[in-house]
Amino acid sequence: MSGAAVIQTLVGGLATGCIYSLAALGFVLIYKATEVINFAQGELMMVGAFAALALKELVGLPFWLAALLAVGAVAIAGAAINRLVLRPIIGEQPFAIVMATIGLGYLLRSAVALVPGWGTDTHALDTPFTGKIVRVGEIAIAQDNLMVIVAAVLTVSVLYVFFQFTRAGVAMQAVSQNQLAASFVGIRVRVMFSAAWALGAGIAALAGVLLAPLTFVYVNMGFIGLKALPAAVLGGFGSIPGALIGGLVIGVTEAYAARYLPDGVQDSVAYALLLIVLLVRPQGLFGVSLKKRV
Repeated sequence: MSGAAVIQTLVGGLATGCIYSLAALGFVLIYKATEVINFAQGELMMVGAFAALALKELVGLPFWLAALLAVGAVAIAGAAINRLVLRPIIGEQPFAIVMATIGLGYLLRSAVALVPGWGTDTHALDTPFTGKIVRVGEIAIAQDNLMVIVAAVLTVSVLYVFFQFTRAGVAMQAVSQNQLAASFVGIRVRVMFSAAWALGAGIAALAGVLLAPLTFVYVNMGFIGLKALPAAVLGGFGSIPGALIGGLVIGVTEAYAARYLPDGVQDSVAYALLLIVLLVRPQGLFGVSLKKRV
């Protein structure tokens, strides 16, 4: 176990963890604003990756422009999903809303699989950094990993500025705290719902675009995005800092498990870690414990 290998594994784990963190952040943003858990979040990641691939390979756009347009398109789709799919069933049993998002995920996956040359194949999405390495002494770090980390940090910074210093961000926070009180002070709650879905879907698409260079683009890549749900629960569901930290913890743990533990452990370590944390702290690392007396 050389020092170089430890550091390289750490950077790779942080890159994967950043993707989990972004996807978990999408879960949390939608849940805090609308109290809906979007089980189609992984499929939105997949659609974002395929959209960027199509814009880059078929249209010929540069990677960064293709990525931005893909994120924007999926964000618009997120707002449309809220308006056309979820708004008509507001007030129904929570189970109905959960099944709607699960069904939406299957629908998106099936639709992509039916596109000729898309769903039946595995694709590579190259970036300007693909195949390039940064060397520091004996340490060799893939530039794609560094790109993911930098992009995630910039995204979180932009979101922080949005929520702290813009009227729309403050209004969205108000809706997440108390929808009725927010409506009394003139905030259009339904508009904020659509904005939250657009933001959550856009972040999911960004996570998919960042994940694609590290793995591949294929129709079932959305299942990787479901690792974001344990990350969100680990950090404390509803906590934005918790989603970020939870994703990083799971990403780094998986990376070291894949390198130093037997095969197969990597796929289960996230859930084992989640169970251990919940046994000690059921509300998650940054969650708030709410107790009800009856």
